[in-house]
Amino acid sequence: MPEGDTVWLAAKRMDAVLHGATLTRGELRVPQLAAVDLAGATVTEVVPRGKHMLIRFADGRTLRTHYRMDGSWHLYRPGTPWRGGPAFSIRALLTTSEWQCVGYRLHDMTIVPTADEASVVGHLGPDVLGPDWDLEEALRRLRARPDEQIGVAVLDQRNLAGLGNLYKVETLFLAGVNPWARVADVPDLPGLVERGRALMLLNRDRPEQATTGDLRRGQDHWVAGRKGRPCRRCGTTIQLGDQGPDLQERVTWWCPRCQAEPQPVDPRARTGLPGTEARRARY
Repeated sequence: MPEGDTVWLAAKRMDAVLHGATLTRGELRVPQLAAVDLAGATVTEVVPRGKHMLIRFADGRTLRTHYRMDGSWHLYRPGTPWRGGPAFSIRALLTTSEWQCVGYRLHDMTIVPTADEASVVGHLGPDVLGPDWDLEEALRRLRARPDEQIGVAVLDQRNLAGLGNLYKVETLFLAGVNPWARVADVPDLPGLVERGRALMLLNRDRPEQATTGDLRRGQDHWVAGRKGRPCRRCGTTIQLGDQGPDLQERVTWWCPRCQAEPQPVDPRARTGLPGTEARRARY
């Protein structure tokens, strides 16, 4: 699933080409919005909110889109071939006299009055990349469920919006915190949250998402995507497993030495691989 910095950069680029422009074509190719014609609408701004993108119009409407696992917006000049995927995967088409904005695999789209945007994004916690970022509010929400596993809690968009699985595993590794530790047992929760935010700020203006300081493929992450390979710090084999509620599990990479398993072990944990290093929590 795209992280908040991916959506932030996409919104920045979309705003650059749509801000103040009037649409010559505006199609939403999903059943519930198929009858909506946005042609003639003027875009006032495009802004991110966590992992959501809000396209606001002068007539008081907002188009909210969410990438989910595989969605994306592509920008093309008229006459340029579209290379984002097959035509049947196009879910939105917003064009001006100078640009064509093509939304691929956008599974989640809604149009609401701009004044009522809270109905679709009001549940979100403080936006990690937002101008109104509020660390204390994010900490308050996290600490409200002290027994929640930290790897689950930081992905809950109701606690803080925008941080995704990549930054979860990289932040927890850099902080030396096991993904299955309780929120209450994290020794420096403010530092952990701010570290994740710092990583996202570092990457928000570029498509690459490096957490090691090295943009080269294969050198850009500490643990993400490195199952079975040696830890860059201690040489211990990086492990991979699932974490999260049933039907909402996310893959989690971690170093069993640098991120020692908390004690006592959650009795609901299950073993996915031999040994305690492979113990997975699933509930």
